[in-house]
Amino acid sequence: MSITVLLLSLAVSQWDRNEGIGQNDKALKFLGQDFEYLRSHSLQSRRLFEDDAFPAQISSLGFKELGSRSTKTQGVRWMRPTEFCSDPHFIVDGATRTDVCQGALGDCWLLAAIASLTLNETLLHRVVPHGQSFHQQYAGIFHFQFWQFGEWVDVVIDDRLPVKDGKLLFLHSAEGAEFWSALLEKAYAKLNGCYEALSGGSTSEGFEDFTGGVTEMFELKKAHPDLFSIISRAVERGSLLGCSIDISGVFEMEAMTFKKLVKGHAYSVTGVEEVEFKGSPTKLLRIRNPWGEVEWTGAWSDNSREWAGVDPSVRARLYNRSEDGEFWMSFRDFLREFSRLEICNLTADALQASQVKKWSSTLYPGEWRRGSTAGGCRNYPATFWLNPQFKVALQHPDTDGQSGCSFLVALMQKDRRRQRREGKDMETIGFTIYEFTGRAGVHLKRDFFLTHGSSARSELFINLREVSTRFCLPQGEYIVIPSTFEPQKDGDFVLRVFSEKPADSQELDDDITADLPEEVELDESQIDAGFKGLFRQLAGVEMEISASKLQTILNRIISKHKDLKTDGFGKEACRCMITLMDTTGTGKLGLTEFHVLWEKIKRYLTVFRKFDLDKSGTMSSYEMRMALESAGFKLTNHLFQLIILRYAKEDLNVDFDNFVNCLIRLETMFKTFKEMDTDVDGVVSFSFFQWISLTMFA
Repeated sequence: MSITVLLLSLAVSQWDRNEGIGQNDKALKFLGQDFEYLRSHSLQSRRLFEDDAFPAQISSLGFKELGSRSTKTQGVRWMRPTEFCSDPHFIVDGATRTDVCQGALGDCWLLAAIASLTLNETLLHRVVPHGQSFHQQYAGIFHFQFWQFGEWVDVVIDDRLPVKDGKLLFLHSAEGAEFWSALLEKAYAKLNGCYEALSGGSTSEGFEDFTGGVTEMFELKKAHPDLFSIISRAVERGSLLGCSIDISGVFEMEAMTFKKLVKGHAYSVTGVEEVEFKGSPTKLLRIRNPWGEVEWTGAWSDNSREWAGVDPSVRARLYNRSEDGEFWMSFRDFLREFSRLEICNLTADALQASQVKKWSSTLYPGEWRRGSTAGGCRNYPATFWLNPQFKVALQHPDTDGQSGCSFLVALMQKDRRRQRREGKDMETIGFTIYEFTGRAGVHLKRDFFLTHGSSARSELFINLREVSTRFCLPQGEYIVIPSTFEPQKDGDFVLRVFSEKPADSQELDDDITADLPEEVELDESQIDAGFKGLFRQLAGVEMEISASKLQTILNRIISKHKDLKTDGFGKEACRCMITLMDTTGTGKLGLTEFHVLWEKIKRYLTVFRKFDLDKSGTMSSYEMRMALESAGFKLTNHLFQLIILRYAKEDLNVDFDNFVNCLIRLETMFKTFKEMDTDVDGVVSFSFFQWISLTMFA
């Protein structure tokens, strides 16, 4: 990403957030496509909509398993429901979980989330907007809304669906004539780049993209003692629940247990009950397999004898013998057979309490960039401190008599499915929490993390889209450090902090300041005679240093310093230095001006050698940041990122000539701003001539 595009995107996204754009009622138009305009245009032209942004081609199916050379895509045709169904409908008698049956795509995790979504009509219609039909105002166009990393987006699609042998290739309804779920899957595939990008995942990912909620995972082998109550309250609140059975290797994927549960497969929890069985209360859960078939055959399954032992009215209400993929099982069997439960809390409710509580929440977008803010986990102390840092001030203990403050941290990496086509996948991510009391707005440096242990951390560093953990810590101020496991991994993320009581939070970043040494410009009479002699020798009869002469001088000198790695000062760099140091407008440097530049370079050489910690002859990114601070500059993460983009080579190291260019430019820009800020309010006004002079010739 170029520096200009980066700055522009930051400004535009902040403006959008201030205007409320990105909320569910003001969803962002994905790829700039406006549903109402496109439908109106199609109706007026009497031509069914064709989506050029997600064409009916192999590229929309996939890139490898569903690519052009795959046997799975042979014979696939893109057809509208009106072309292979005599009477297609968008929704028939309401959207239900039986509308969600898996096809030839490994996205059971997504289907489990869609099935759970149908249990809450309010949530469903946030994702599946009203007023869509194959009969009224039909124009071959539909739209759906998804939550994406803090914002809602509206995704437009046409209704050309992949069909093979006359049947939908992927998600379909059990009834065959209902298409809302297949179209929803297509819109989600478009959002993520293609259908193949949806293969494999965690149900929580779908949960959150349908609700904007936050998911917590429960390991069932070490189940929370109040888990059944937690599940019951979650179901009552309309939370979305998914479960799965771990596999020990790829060979176990979709292997069947003795009682017909599928390993490595995503199920959804759709109901909870407590019934009287033989005089004792028995806890039951209703589970659904998104395949729409293959059901549990153990106790409380469709054909089990346990149902004969319950009250007839209860049996009539709960008992269902159809092969629809949905079944009941006891809570005890659930804990024994399944490995993991995922609960998506729509408002991050406190699960320990019986009453619903809304938590305070804050969302921060952030980024890891190679060479600037991608520091890796705390196993890498040299770079860990470069990661973005966020302060959370826990000021109010919980109301249930506990002395601690409850809060939940959720770290989500962005856009990784879309990048699968480029060979990328989920990074391994996590976060660490440190207690800290100090001045606000200070990005903590390496020494702090070398001398302080962490207070808490995410349960795992794992290659999931999101890692979340609940904590209860004493009152105080804490620093959350989100990171990839290894350093120098590019990525964008969203950090969300949910707290039981209101908690102040902010991103920690340095104020932009420059504490520079006083620069005394000596009269010619004050300059050392030896230096004057050197200058006369270098400058020649003109007694001025031009860009080409400066290049010759600097490269001759630097070649004698064998400990410095450099390609040498280029002509353009020398021209910039002269422009920045020239006070007379001649485009050349006189004796006093050259003396000032010479003293700067000597000072920069001292700093460079001091912070070239590994004696490589270049500056690594973390050495560069420490060197800049030692030279008097404090910069934000974004400014440091721009500096690395501008001055580092492909290996992310900064050589001596670029180091000098960077510091001279920084120093000059700070001094220029200070001179123009006559009323010292941190704001200056430019005429167009001044702006051009500063930007074009600086």
